[in-house]
Amino acid sequence: MIRISIDAMGGDYAPREIVHGAVIAALEYKIAVILVGPEQLIRAELDRPIIKELLKGKTPEASHISIVNASQVVQMDEKPGWSVVKKKDSSIVVATKLVREGKADGLVAAGSTGAAAVAATICMGKIKGVDRPAIACTMPTIHKNPCFLIDAGASIQCDAHHMKQYGIIGSVLAKGLYNIKNPRVGILNNGTEETKGTDEVQEAYRLLREQNGLNFIGFVEGRDYPMGKVDVVVTDGFTGNVSLKTAEGIARMINHMLREELMGSVRGKFAGVMAKPCLKNLKARIDHNEFGGALLVGVKGVCVIAHGGSKHTAVKNAIRVAKNMVAAGAVKSIETALAANGKGKE
Repeated sequence: MIRISIDAMGGDYAPREIVHGAVIAALEYKIAVILVGPEQLIRAELDRPIIKELLKGKTPEASHISIVNASQVVQMDEKPGWSVVKKKDSSIVVATKLVREGKADGLVAAGSTGAAAVAATICMGKIKGVDRPAIACTMPTIHKNPCFLIDAGASIQCDAHHMKQYGIIGSVLAKGLYNIKNPRVGILNNGTEETKGTDEVQEAYRLLREQNGLNFIGFVEGRDYPMGKVDVVVTDGFTGNVSLKTAEGIARMINHMLREELMGSVRGKFAGVMAKPCLKNLKARIDHNEFGGALLVGVKGVCVIAHGGSKHTAVKNAIRVAKNMVAAGAVKSIETALAANGKGKE
């Protein structure tokens, strides 16, 4: 049975929404979840009527839900490096160590992205040959499968060699998680012409073009990946994070405007009722809560970082992503790919 370690104290709505989502995931996905944090607080959440109703009279242990005590919590406003080093009994550090020690197969954290990345890098270690771990985020497209945006914020600055590794890692993820046989890999740029972009982007283009076994399609623009023209979008963490947050803002704007139009008149309300099934399907395709979380890749373990504002649905889906990563053997596949042709700087 797949075992997922969860930082129960990470995120804006911890521990309530984290515990709620974890219980749903354990029951729905038939996996074991390990809730890490102050034991008394977690047990109080498991004793809530809504949780007991989900468990249908079973004990948490009978449903493969366990608790590992951690006395400290890393707050969102703390410096990630300092807090991880100083708070050795924090929920994020203890949860990460469970993966390192083989007591869990993957980690889900919804608190500080920086703290989760630092803890995973220190406790799990980097895959051999990886220069810098990266955040791979799934982005919706007009097609059934989303695309991977990598890096989405782990490293503000990166060079051509880092981007080459991101392309290789993203291709492995697209194959393993979405069964895309020959993923199209592109570099995010301010134009598709080969002469466009910074020196780093130009060098990354050369490295990826020369990479054997990679379906590199060249430069892509920000409008290309939502239209499904590429499966893996490679960029630096600064540009990637801006692109990610812009896409989230546009999705919220469309949702807000659509509600205004549907609720603004009797005709609109009637149309809304008729279109409800379609609107529900649309929400599932573009809502970040349905995608679960981003993947911290390049470390020796499965690490999924959920949005800080995640509620139980998003937490459940983040655990699903971690489960799928484990089942696909994604970390081992990345190790193999990088050992073959993804070495760091020469």
